[in-house]
Amino acid sequence: MFTKAGITELHGAMHELLDLLLRHVATVPDNLQHKPIPGFGHSSIWKQLVHILTCEEGWVHDLQDKTFACWREEDCPTMTALLAAKARISEATRTYLNHLSEEQLNTTLAKRPVDWGGELRSPAFILLHVITHAFHHKGQVVAMLRILGYPAPDTDLQHV
Repeated sequence: MFTKAGITELHGAMHELLDLLLRHVATVPDNLQHKPIPGFGHSSIWKQLVHILTCEEGWVHDLQDKTFACWREEDCPTMTALLAAKARISEATRTYLNHLSEEQLNTTLAKRPVDWGGELRSPAFILLHVITHAFHHKGQVVAMLRILGYPAPDTDLQHV
């Protein structure tokens, strides 16, 4: 059984470390933030960052059976816009989580949401997936930054 406190703590840590990464990305020239790098599913740093945020927003919408108008890189052209979207999405996830009981958090969805893909899971499972997904893509951004000659600071969960 997952706890709200545990998921909340991990979600908060994930966003804090994403903030650290974004502060570093802001020091990289814009053209390099958008430069395609072969070998990555989302080919640029910017596309990776947008993907992290759109997935969190989309999955939390799915958990609430709300439709989601997916947005893309072009919808978030500046770091200021990206940070505003990140703050909005993080707050929406916290609000959703705060309105769940521990039982609701750990109960598999009984009804398939409109845009749901895959097996029905509990909100806890999906929220943990949001966190691990963000760390996966954050790691890809760190690798991309290294390739471009802008090594990132330590953004590991057990940050030192």
